[in-house]
Amino acid sequence: MGAQRALLLGSALALAVGLVLGPPQAPADQLAPPQQLPVTARWCLQPGRCIGLEVAATLRQQAMGLQLRPLLPPLRGMWFPYAIPTPARFWMHRTPAPLDMLFIRDGRVVAIEADAQPCMRLPCPSYGPVDPVDGVVELAAGQAEALGISVGSPARIEALP
Repeated sequence: MGAQRALLLGSALALAVGLVLGPPQAPADQLAPPQQLPVTARWCLQPGRCIGLEVAATLRQQAMGLQLRPLLPPLRGMWFPYAIPTPARFWMHRTPAPLDMLFIRDGRVVAIEADAQPCMRLPCPSYGPVDPVDGVVELAAGQAEALGISVGSPARIEALP
């Protein structure tokens, strides 16, 4: 059991470091294309009004996030789930459009970084609360406010059938 806990904590640390430091940088002409993940989850704010979420489930998908992606449309986002609560730090390196980052714990929004600005050159600031979170949702900048999402809002994210 101790080895499992150490592995989980080590994985959480590796994820946190990966999100702050990001993947090794390649020259611009060798960059992989941006990832487009299928919408496999949703966050329903009210009946009939749901945000479709791409799920960044693997460490690689989470490290890539929304890098090099164009502006997200309304009611669309990316969900970064964590198996165990993790101190998450996100940055905007190579993310060309501003984002709202919603940090979630126990089914509630616990912190919001609104209108995080693109950062195309290192060093870039990182964002996130001190306390561990269960996951993070990224939306186009301004969407959290437009949808009435604030700290304390319920956040029930469900897998699509």
